[in-house]
Amino acid sequence: MSTESNRRILPKRLISWALAIADASAAAVARWNVSPNTITLLALFAGMAAGALFALNEPIWAAVLIFICGSLDLLDGKVAKHRQQMSMFGAIFDSTLDRYSEFFIYLGLAYYFRDHWAMWITFFAFLGSTMVSYTRARAEGLGIECKVGFMQRAERMALLMLGGVLGYAFKIFNPLMVGILIFIAVISNFTAWQRMFLVRKIENQK
Repeated sequence: MSTESNRRILPKRLISWALAIADASAAAVARWNVSPNTITLLALFAGMAAGALFALNEPIWAAVLIFICGSLDLLDGKVAKHRQQMSMFGAIFDSTLDRYSEFFIYLGLAYYFRDHWAMWITFFAFLGSTMVSYTRARAEGLGIECKVGFMQRAERMALLMLGGVLGYAFKIFNPLMVGILIFIAVISNFTAWQRMFLVRKIENQK
């Protein structure tokens, strides 16, 4: 069962452009005989490295690794499709490692802000990020396609990457990243609740 139209923070044209590039790249990578699960693992390592770089106060390089992590995350499913290697294990492996990679990014930020009240905000940002994914998966397990909400994974990664780049470039990393973490924490948790009540709405319409 489908739901109402989905609104995104990222422009639809940008999302379409990124998906088109991922499709073209996947066609080339598929010819290299690279396993989609290997790409998923590389995405995890990139996320872990991004978290470590945030912890070491290297936000610009952390942003680069977040970009690589996000790009690989787009690529693995496309490569699986090109190689006709789509599987239930591959799907859950991808989704699970996505959660781990986000955890390590937030862990690095929490360590960076260990002497700042913003450390606590990183926990709520990660909680919201996890619940956005969980509520979608749970709804789909009930037979409801649930993609509503602004703060999806692409938006979260883009905001964290933007915080690293702009924070480094304009020497405002701390206030900018704190603002971004608060925004992610609030909107992602709102998105999770929005999805939960969407299921209730659809159930009441039956």
